[in-house]
Amino acid sequence: MIPGPTTLYPDPVTTSKRSESKAKMSLSQPDNSTRASIILVMGGALWGLYWIPVRFFYDHGLTGPWSGIVMYCAALIALFPFIWADRHMLTRQWRDLMLSGMFTGAAFSLYSISLVYTDVVRSILLFYLTPIWGTLLGVVFLKERLSLMRLAGLICGLGGLFVVLGGAGFVPWPQNLGDWLALASGICWALGTLGLYKTGSITITGQVFAFVLGALLLSLVSLLALQGQALPNVTQEGAVRIAGYAMLSAVYILPMIYMTIWPATKLSPAKVGLLLMSEVVVGIASAAALSGEPFGLREFLGATLIVSAAVLEILRK
Repeated sequence: MIPGPTTLYPDPVTTSKRSESKAKMSLSQPDNSTRASIILVMGGALWGLYWIPVRFFYDHGLTGPWSGIVMYCAALIALFPFIWADRHMLTRQWRDLMLSGMFTGAAFSLYSISLVYTDVVRSILLFYLTPIWGTLLGVVFLKERLSLMRLAGLICGLGGLFVVLGGAGFVPWPQNLGDWLALASGICWALGTLGLYKTGSITITGQVFAFVLGALLLSLVSLLALQGQALPNVTQEGAVRIAGYAMLSAVYILPMIYMTIWPATKLSPAKVGLLLMSEVVVGIASAAALSGEPFGLREFLGATLIVSAAVLEILRK
């Protein structure tokens, strides 16, 4: 069939109207990067409360990695119906998920364990040296430029950490096992977010599955490295109660991970590291309110600088 003249020579007026319509639609839709940034800040706030379930299970006899293990198992059980629906994709792209899943899962696991072996504030702040690693990875692998806005965000974020830690004369250098684990978790997270950014075409459910599975596997391996981490000594009644609490924790953990993983597939590692600093504010404030850790003028000023870093990163185009 020979196309008519309308097909060969479209009406310029009609074409112009279509272009204007598409432009209006694109303007009316929110910027994907901005939406991802806002969701990530909210996810970081949820991470600031993550120490509460970790310490809760610790108080119920789950020492070391065990608190994380029971929560990861519960999260995988809750994910099973969604994973089953994506099983064909997972079998095809499992290699692509290995890098991001193993590193982000390792970060999740190491951070969880560090909360047991050191103070909440020190664990959070040592983890948040991650913008340094994220920026380095972005420059080396993503060819990003160190713009003035990015440098301002880094200065505010790291300055906030030093303000908070300076009150006790503490330099952000690991002082115990928990500190080292927190520092290592930040490095693993920066590497993992680079993998997430590179594999953004994979479904978010698959990424979350790799994240939780990687955390579970590393936690099981850590049982061999950490001494005195035999099977917890809990009664049968206590085990049933813990299992119920673990399944309940999945209601909190999975949305928190989704709100972290999806933005990390849309944003660069350095930007992810900076925006997640909202965890620092919530973590320090909740630790001060619920666990008796100090929160005064110094902590307030440090938290303000950290929030400023997140705002600068959201505004940066």
